[in-house]
Amino acid sequence: MDMIGDTLVSPPAAQRVAGRARLFCGKRAGRTRLQRLYQDGSAKIRMPTVQGDPLEAVLINTAGGLTGGDRLGWATEVGEGASVSITTQACEKVYRAASDRAETKVDLRVGAGGRLAWLPQETIVFDRSAFARNLDVELAEGAEALLLEATLFGRLAMGERTVHGSFHDRWRVRQDGRLIHAEDFRIGPDIAAQLQRPAAAGDACAIATLLLVSPRAETLLEPARAIVGDPVIAGGGGASFWKVGQSGKLLARLVAGDGYQLRKRLVPLVELLNGRAGLPKLWSL
Repeated sequence: MDMIGDTLVSPPAAQRVAGRARLFCGKRAGRTRLQRLYQDGSAKIRMPTVQGDPLEAVLINTAGGLTGGDRLGWATEVGEGASVSITTQACEKVYRAASDRAETKVDLRVGAGGRLAWLPQETIVFDRSAFARNLDVELAEGAEALLLEATLFGRLAMGERTVHGSFHDRWRVRQDGRLIHAEDFRIGPDIAAQLQRPAAAGDACAIATLLLVSPRAETLLEPARAIVGDPVIAGGGGASFWKVGQSGKLLARLVAGDGYQLRKRLVPLVELLNGRAGLPKLWSL
C-alpha cells in the first residue's frame, strides 16, 4: 500500500499472461493441410514450410515465460488420416511466483488413422515457482500419438537449482472413448529434498516422460530400453509396454543429472519413437 496525501492507495494489479491458440488440420489431396488457426494473447503458432507429411507447427509464448497467475492454452485437432508434429520455439520457463500459480492446458484430438507427435522442448522450473500442467488427449480408433513432456528443476550449468516450489503434471489419454493412460506427478514444496529420494529421481534434477500409442510400439520396446539406460542408477530410467485394444502403448521415463545429459538420451529416443518424421528441426544438443 502507498499513501497519496491522506489516502491509502493499493498498488496496481500486475499484468498477467493470458494466451490461447487452436490448430485444426485435415487431409486433402494426399497431404495434411492447415484448415483453421486461432490465436489470442501471447500464444502464437507458426507453420514452417514442409514438402510432405507430417505438417509441422511451432508454438511460441511471446511473454517469454510464465509466473503466478499466468494462463496458457494450446489445442490441436488432427483429422482422419492426417499427420501433425508439434514442438516449441524454445524451452518454456516458469519463474518465481509471488502468488497463485501458472497453468498450462493442452487439449489434443486425433481422428481415425491420424497421427500426432506432441514434442515440446523442456520446461525449466525455477526456484519458488508454482506450476500446473494439464494434458488431455482423445484418440479415435486407429489413431497414433507420441507424447512428450520434459522438465528441468533448475539449470546446474548456470548455478541454479530448484529448492522450493510447487509442480503438478496431469495426463489423461483416451482412445475410442476408453481411458488408456492416466498419471499425476506432484512435487513440492520441498522439491530438492523430494527429488533426492531413490524412489523419486535419486537426486537427478532433469526428468522426461514419453508415451507412444501405436500398433508398432511393442517392436520398439527393446531399442527404447537400450537408449533409456539402467533404471537403478541416476541418469537412467525405464520403459514398458502394454497391449491396448488393437493397439499398444510404450511408456518411457528418463532421469538425468542436468538438462544436457537428459537431452543426450532424449534426442535418440524421440528419433526412434517418431519413425520417419524423426526429430523436430528446432531441437539440437
